[in-house]
Amino acid sequence: MNGTDTDRLLNVVDIEATCWPGSPPPGSVSEIIEIGLTVVDLSTAERVARHRIMVRPVRSEVSTFCTELTGITQQEVNRGLPFGEACRVLAAEHASGARPWASWGDYDRLQFTRQCGATRTPYPFGRRHTNAKAVFTDVHGLRKRPGMAQALGIAGLPLEGRHHRGEDDAWNIAALVLHLAKRDGWPLS
Repeated sequence: MNGTDTDRLLNVVDIEATCWPGSPPPGSVSEIIEIGLTVVDLSTAERVARHRIMVRPVRSEVSTFCTELTGITQQEVNRGLPFGEACRVLAAEHASGARPWASWGDYDRLQFTRQCGATRTPYPFGRRHTNAKAVFTDVHGLRKRPGMAQALGIAGLPLEGRHHRGEDDAWNIAALVLHLAKRDGWPLS
């Protein structure tokens, strides 16, 4: 590593989106309502920053099921940023277009891709994305890709905060990234 910000810092992202126990209500689509982001310094093996961006949905509402799962309420997201503004914050304040980034699985990346396309919002991330779930599965020689909470157990790490809360999940995924880096399993950018 040459020590530049984009070589040593990694954005770990986890989102929460509007959800229902079955199909969405007529006219509704799943939309991002929370972006959790933890910055990992790979050179010092530390989680160095933690961020939460609340996002106001426009084509759906937070269901009772979603609130029970995430703890996020409609009143909370009503005070959030519009999606396009949240993407601008990611780029301006978190260097999301320049830094490599990771998420647990591909859901987060694909949801951003879909929502950016549907709203004609510039995609806020660069091309250097790592699916941390796939890396964890390979490094641990597992047949099946575990959920984040299960992976924490396999790694001997505690679940910190509330599961299915973007800010807390990003923090926990970052711990898994550091676990993989200590095992020389995290891919270099």
